[in-house]
Amino acid sequence: MMTLRILTSCSCDVEVILTILEYSIIISLAGISYYYILGYSWNKHQINHFPGPFLAKFSRLWLGYHTRFGKRYQIIHELHQKHGRFVRIAPNELSIADPDAIAVVLGHGTGTTKSKFYDAFVAIHRGLFNTRDRADHTRKRKIISSTFSQKSILEFEPYIADTLACFLRKMDQVAAEPNSVHDHKPQSDSKEDDDEGWRILDILPWFNYLAFDIIGDLAFGERFGMIERGVDIAGVEKEGEVLYLPAIQILNERGEFSATQGSLPAGLRPYMKYIDPWFSRGAASVKNLTGIATNQVNLRLSQTGQSRKDLLARLQTGQDADGNPMGKDELIAEALTQLIAGSDTTSNSSCMILWWAIKHPNVYQKLMQELDENLGTEAGVVSYADSKDLKYLNACINETLRIHSTSSIGLPRILPRTSLSRGTSYPRDWFAPSPLSPSTMMRKSGFTFRPERWLEPNAKDREKAFEPFSCGPRSCIGRNLAMMELYMITATILKRYEFALPDPNLAELETREGFLRKPLNCWVKFKLRSD
Repeated sequence: MMTLRILTSCSCDVEVILTILEYSIIISLAGISYYYILGYSWNKHQINHFPGPFLAKFSRLWLGYHTRFGKRYQIIHELHQKHGRFVRIAPNELSIADPDAIAVVLGHGTGTTKSKFYDAFVAIHRGLFNTRDRADHTRKRKIISSTFSQKSILEFEPYIADTLACFLRKMDQVAAEPNSVHDHKPQSDSKEDDDEGWRILDILPWFNYLAFDIIGDLAFGERFGMIERGVDIAGVEKEGEVLYLPAIQILNERGEFSATQGSLPAGLRPYMKYIDPWFSRGAASVKNLTGIATNQVNLRLSQTGQSRKDLLARLQTGQDADGNPMGKDELIAEALTQLIAGSDTTSNSSCMILWWAIKHPNVYQKLMQELDENLGTEAGVVSYADSKDLKYLNACINETLRIHSTSSIGLPRILPRTSLSRGTSYPRDWFAPSPLSPSTMMRKSGFTFRPERWLEPNAKDREKAFEPFSCGPRSCIGRNLAMMELYMITATILKRYEFALPDPNLAELETREGFLRKPLNCWVKFKLRSD
């Protein structure tokens, strides 16, 4: 009887628990449904007239799903092709492809602020990129802006030139190696290539090494050493111990993770790691990337008598709101911002500039003619002064940034009041990212690579819809430095090496989007120029 009573008691307890669980689920579902229906009803007369996916009207899950799998930019581009300038991509978010909306959403004096999307990018402390408070951003920008002035970046040129020289020495070695060393993806007749001196390799990792070593030298006073080793590796501080991990891989995983987290409903973010292990790996990458910045800052702070005029030195002279120097956590956060902003962006853009140029033989020939006519026969590092005024080089860079935006995910802003653009009303407190260049989004020929468009009489009109570094008070503070690097890198490698595609019929490079849009690889044939 005792056994029977225990079993009966247990059975009753289980039934009670199941009943409570069932009611909890029902109440939760009812609450969630009420929340979304109420939100939908509240917004019904505000933006429900904007077209978009049905599920996006009720939940950010639609947006989070497509961000998670790295094709958000492609899906939203297709929606713009179907629906026009405005597409609703979340209950309170519009994607806008309208040049007239740039000033409204991103311009000075609009009062727009960054959305909660950026909270997902905060690691140790809010930095210049992810702070949402306007006063805090103004303080940070005042500290850092002089560092990236046109005058200041000229002090960085010797460091960039030194790293580029290291890159050339390494690439000369690679050019002399057999194809089998770096060619893990045969795409052409290897024997014929060997006879003609061509070497085949995926050049994307090498652009990554170059960009990481440049920003390492500029931000922390020394290169990571990726170029010399030909390996993706950097020191990471973890619980007082320094480990050596793949920094580029960590950066990529962190970007995809943070962009996805920022696109999901805020209430779901802490629990996604229990649903999909991909989120656990992403969270680990966030910590590891912070560890890289922490390790580099600690190494630099431990050195005395430094006289270098680099990014970290200038950050150390900054002050907080009370006039005190930046605390260590804030210093690490800003150093982390520079590491992220100055590595993947440069490598992605450098890679795409090269690929688009050699993909179009007429462009490549015209560009090489300009370089040879203006730079002579010397095939060393090309200076900023010698490259910045080359018109066709500038046109090729602009055309690449137009087609392959560094970040095509959009930069969400919260509109403080109803605004007007060409008779269109934007509701208050709505997010409004503007992905890609509007001219690219809305024209069928937008993805045709034609640098000449930037040399035509109406080029100034095109520039109004071309903001590769964003615009307004939250525009990219490192624009001058980024352009210096792109001029010097592109001119230097094209002057020294001859390039071709192993597969000339390849229509475009496959890309994946985290926060940045990144090619998965970039296979090229190259050799030292004979002339």
